[in-house]
Amino acid sequence: MGEDIRLKSLKQLTIPELVKLQAEKFSSKPALISDMEILSFSDLDNLSSNIAYHLINLGLLPGDRVAIWAPNMNEWVLAAIAIHKAGGVLVPINTRMKGKEAAYILNNAQAKILFSVQNFLGTDYFKMLEKEDLPDLQCQISLDESDANNSIQSFSRLREQSLKVELPQVNETDMADIIFTSGTTGKPKGVISTHIQNIKVFDYWSTFVGLNENDQYLIVNPFFHTFGYKAGWLASVMSGATAYPCPVFDADKIIEMIDKQKISMLPGPPTLYQSILTSNLIGTMDISSLRLGVTGAASIPVQLIKDMKEKLGFETVITAYGLTESTGVVTMCTPKDNYETIATTSGCAIADVEVKCINQDGQEVPAGEPGEILVRGYNITQGYFNNPDATQEAIDNKGWLHTGDIGILDDNGYIKITDRSKDMFIVGGFNAYPAEIENILCDHPAISQAAVIGIEDERMGEVAKAYVVLKPNQALDADSLLQWSKDNMANYKVPREIAFVKELPTNAAGKIMKYLLKDESSK
Repeated sequence: MGEDIRLKSLKQLTIPELVKLQAEKFSSKPALISDMEILSFSDLDNLSSNIAYHLINLGLLPGDRVAIWAPNMNEWVLAAIAIHKAGGVLVPINTRMKGKEAAYILNNAQAKILFSVQNFLGTDYFKMLEKEDLPDLQCQISLDESDANNSIQSFSRLREQSLKVELPQVNETDMADIIFTSGTTGKPKGVISTHIQNIKVFDYWSTFVGLNENDQYLIVNPFFHTFGYKAGWLASVMSGATAYPCPVFDADKIIEMIDKQKISMLPGPPTLYQSILTSNLIGTMDISSLRLGVTGAASIPVQLIKDMKEKLGFETVITAYGLTESTGVVTMCTPKDNYETIATTSGCAIADVEVKCINQDGQEVPAGEPGEILVRGYNITQGYFNNPDATQEAIDNKGWLHTGDIGILDDNGYIKITDRSKDMFIVGGFNAYPAEIENILCDHPAISQAAVIGIEDERMGEVAKAYVVLKPNQALDADSLLQWSKDNMANYKVPREIAFVKELPTNAAGKIMKYLLKDESSK
């Protein structure tokens, strides 16, 4: 697998061991830099230990789940490492979610403790949960307020005070995190990853892309997502790089950061680079420090890859394909691939991972033929948390993960994704699942049925369009439903277009024929 030297230095391939090793190696070197503070690798180790002692003191046992619902910030990383050191399992929650969506994840994961914030973009996340029934949640800790109250504890007190508590032994095969991914059923499922999977996959990933201790890494991808957490701060710690957590995407501010901090590593969805390229600041700031870019989507314009190299000055631009169920990575292009290959394919399988495409009969298709993408290897999830039926459906008895994505493998093993998982579409880098949006819409008292499709959008790539059937004698207008949607679901899921219809087109089995809605929408 071409293991990096740092893996050989670890007694156990775990996140706590990695943090300890890097603290010894890099000591006072900055690991995380925010507007508020600079944390060295030693700080990362010492402060996370203090928090871990408190978590154990609060009753956290090995294997217990702890959620983080917060934007990219130094405190997120400290809390995550502390959870791992205490033997807990990290459950990240999307900051775009509303109370109802977050409560579903907290309850499904049976999370004992929640780290969150009292003010992010004017929102108090704890307040959003006040009316939710959370039987397993025993403690809430605020990452951004120093004053504790009766129900919410102060994070700053936890990080600065050491307790005499022994940390448990964390093993590499222990569960490290559960990341919830939506699916065609509309109910998010918790994907399990172990410590050894996270360490091995992102040791390979960071070595392959060339991330090293001289890099300044601006992490725009959200920490609640594999891209921002594992390919983000974890890969940065692993490489000895300095990370800059970025809580809000703003192209102009990002360009200013590149200029000021000499940022060299900047991964993200295609929309990130397109926004930078169209900014008026691009000609007035020095962005020559940019070195590494990693992106991915079903289709990327060849011109964008060309512009990233020639206009933004990236030395290395690669595209990749992965799922939460594959610890985030399945295939990667190489830095030597040409523009066309990088733009139109997602590369070939990483070391020790197999990829094949099959037809509807389960037979492997020849190179050049489309089929469902199957993946097998050390990176495949142990399964979905407390959901054996979904696990059995996704992973067959030979260990192959059935991705639901359609792709074409060429003779060189490079994969081209031609159709995404069932009806899924991508809104500005976020996977949006129609079934999940439909489920939420159908909670509206006036709605009988809803069907959601993805439609093209110049800025976001794709956005949701909802076809809605009202209950008899009910009235509802698009503006009211739009506002209700904004109150009840993450912003990227909110339909940008709403069409009220008397009925939805169905086949003989009663299944909604979405291809007809797509045809109608494209006229």
